[in-house]
Amino acid sequence: MVDAAVEPEDADNDGAVEVLVRAPEPGNRTLPMEVDHYKPHKRLKCTMDVTINYCEVPVSSNLIWNSKCSSNLKAFAWLLLNGDPSSKPNLHLANRLDRDTSGLMVITKCNKVAAKLVKAFTEHKVKKTYLALCIGYPPAWEKIKICSGHGRSKHGAWRVYAMSDVGRTLPGGSSVRDMSTKFEVLGTDGEGQYREPSNVDIDDIESITVQEKAADQTSNVDVKNHMIFVRAYPQSGRTHQIRLHCQYLGFPIRGDVKYGGVIEWNGVDCDGHALHAESLSFVHPVTGLPVTFRAPLPSWASEIISTMG
Repeated sequence: MVDAAVEPEDADNDGAVEVLVRAPEPGNRTLPMEVDHYKPHKRLKCTMDVTINYCEVPVSSNLIWNSKCSSNLKAFAWLLLNGDPSSKPNLHLANRLDRDTSGLMVITKCNKVAAKLVKAFTEHKVKKTYLALCIGYPPAWEKIKICSGHGRSKHGAWRVYAMSDVGRTLPGGSSVRDMSTKFEVLGTDGEGQYREPSNVDIDDIESITVQEKAADQTSNVDVKNHMIFVRAYPQSGRTHQIRLHCQYLGFPIRGDVKYGGVIEWNGVDCDGHALHAESLSFVHPVTGLPVTFRAPLPSWASEIISTMG
């Protein structure tokens, strides 16, 4: 986990800053650990404090020392940034990840910056990339954009709806909202080429629109199918968006049993779903500089990339 302030002089010739965080070795840690505690920035009145959590390092539930602290993640971040369990946490989550999803999260300590970042996320001004290991039939396309509706079924589960349903009121009282995701196939069965997200042109691609009631595309998914390594570029921020679209396209994420993913692959039980928040790019709310953060790869992604060209 890292606490970082971005300085104007950190920018390259194009005015951009990229931060790559190197993760500790996976394994249990005994806390508190020795860290450089957060110190207020002297040059800027309000600094964006970026915390990146590497999810392959387990966080123990005994870290919650304050009943008002909403999660282990907040408690862990507060300990690392402040080191004072008696102080009241005042951290703000700018984004959230599903359980079992590894990768980047942004946590701020400044109310003004928190509001600006939350607004940037809700207005889709933050560029996000995810990596996913899927099991299914290899698609005929290399890149695609899928547009659909999103909402809860009458049983309360999230599902894909047709675009024509957007705005329709659902039985629970909520409305169908639009969602769209761009996908790029990086490899199939270990064959392919891994590229950094900044080196990919994902704008001019084929688009498909869900026009009718979404059917279950995963009835034929079994251990005889193929391993598909994809990068997702969510254009909206709906709950379980990437997982739902992968299921709809016929290659659910490995280990994502909620949405049709296999729980066992090549004789190994899957410990959670293989989805990783790879990078975040946005304009720094204080300096105005474009910044990009990339998380270290989880072990499953590193293993796949090591076999690719």
